Amino acid sequence: MPTVLRIGSLRVVIYPNDHRPPHVHVIGEGCEAVFNLNCPSGPVEIRENHGFSFKRALAIARALEENLAHLCEEWRKIHG
Repeated sequence: MPTVLRIGSLRVVIYPNDHRPPHVHVIGEGCEAVFNLNCPSGPVEIRENHGFSFKRALAIARALEENLAHLCEEWRKIHG
């Protein structure tokens, strides 16, 4: 599970054997969430949230959107 981005103490990962649509898993702080990227232009949408507060999840989504081009490129590299 390659870490493709760090947001503070959080790891943003893409699983090599995962499925479409393009998405990332955000892991850390004892929590995990899955965000759909909606490549190439977003918006990033939360699909699953296990433990992050609503406010924290929104902040993560904003950080992912700031890095959307990079994340979509990483998804493409891993999944074609």
